[in-house]
Amino acid sequence: MTVKPFHLLAAVASLFLTTSASIADHPGRKSLADKHGPAGIAGDHVHEKGEWMVEYKYMNMYMEDNRIGDRTVSDSEAIAFGATSSPMTNRMAAPTQMTMEMHMTHVMYGATDNVTLYTMFMLPSLTMDHIRGPMNPAGAGTEFTTHNSGFGDTALGALLRLYSTERCDWILNLGGSVPTGDIFRTTSTPTGGMMSQPLPYPMRLGSGTFNARPGMTVRYFADQWGWGGQVQSDLPMGKNYRDYRLGAEVRLNTWTQYLVCDAFALSLRGEHVWRDNIDGADPQTPDAGISTNVESFRGGYWYNLGIGGQLNWKGNYLNLEIVPTLAQDLGGIQLETDYSIIASWSRAF
Repeated sequence: MTVKPFHLLAAVASLFLTTSASIADHPGRKSLADKHGPAGIAGDHVHEKGEWMVEYKYMNMYMEDNRIGDRTVSDSEAIAFGATSSPMTNRMAAPTQMTMEMHMTHVMYGATDNVTLYTMFMLPSLTMDHIRGPMNPAGAGTEFTTHNSGFGDTALGALLRLYSTERCDWILNLGGSVPTGDIFRTTSTPTGGMMSQPLPYPMRLGSGTFNARPGMTVRYFADQWGWGGQVQSDLPMGKNYRDYRLGAEVRLNTWTQYLVCDAFALSLRGEHVWRDNIDGADPQTPDAGISTNVESFRGGYWYNLGIGGQLNWKGNYLNLEIVPTLAQDLGGIQLETDYSIIASWSRAF
């Protein structure tokens, strides 16, 4: 799958041109527990002129077992696959599981009633377990763990409310990210201290590139139900100093929320994710070593289902989702995603 940035922007422009330009904000219905989308959604609301919002968000994604396309394989199969795959891989090691934690601080400010500025600072913590392959000098079949943490890339942008009524919002996200996350750290753990090598692509803290992140959100609020839809992209521009760029990504989300009472809502969200392979290559990531070094083994398709709740209590907004991955079709051989947990607290003032 190849993401066409100009096609995406044309679709956004078409949505704008076919939508009435009149804006009449009636906040009553949209101030209840479903005023924000589920925890896995961002860029779905704006703030009044002069209003600030601060948010802390936590995400934990858990991945275990390798998958070839849509088929789960054992650790021994992952090693054996590497001997016959093109390119050959997993000769030094194969990943067996990974935990990705992300701590995020999100700040929003209403520049006008219809334009909200935002920035988000991210602190990822990545842990990956492995089994050593047949060419590893530390001994085939033994296990090891690598870890990396620090500052990630910084997101920033503006949310433009294109159309609003008492029941409906159309919001354009003109966002992007700057490469504040480290993309090159080395470790000698895989070889038991015998030699140092760079951490593979999934263990790096950022993209190394400036990325465009345009998106569009539409929301509708009925008396006790709410619906939303969002397309959000991540489009790297150019290549980083290691001579590669991460694959372009598009996410399509739709969700439903039900107001149990004014202060509490339940949500159900479906998410499609398409991601391209890496373009280019870091010269110090040999494909034969491990599958997480292989640029053509990074793309795929994922379908996630988010089940959550939202609580609007005394000015504090609490949001929680449990997100199992129900389907995935991965390029080459990769760790499969099992589930994510996303939780946040926010307050506007």
